[in-house]
Amino acid sequence: MVVLDDYRKGWALRYIREARDELEASRRTSSPLNLIVDAARKAQAAIYFSLGDPSSIEALVSEASDEADTSESSVLRCLVEIERTLQRIESLSVSSDKEAMEEADGIVRIAAEIVELVTSQD
Repeated sequence: MVVLDDYRKGWALRYIREARDELEASRRTSSPLNLIVDAARKAQAAIYFSLGDPSSIEALVSEASDEADTSESSVLRCLVEIERTLQRIESLSVSSDKEAMEEADGIVRIAAEIVELVTSQD
């Protein structure tokens, strides 16, 4: 079980709220890609804050991304997949804004579930 202090809990909740808002705003603009990427990155940050020290988790994910096999931990596999999806969106490897929106929406939903799970443990 993750013990979440008030500082990290506050940031996790703030980032997930902002991610949802930016994703919604991206639906109302003609060039949404920057907002989509920002929303997905904020959702990722929400996960990192809810799981522990964000910089340490970022380093673990970066290291695991470089490895071919991350099967040791399902949580780590999930975080690596989120990072790879974000990199695809950022590098415009997605075929359309619609696809980017769908990918980011999935990241935000997963992040919201993780944050809700961890913050409800208090």
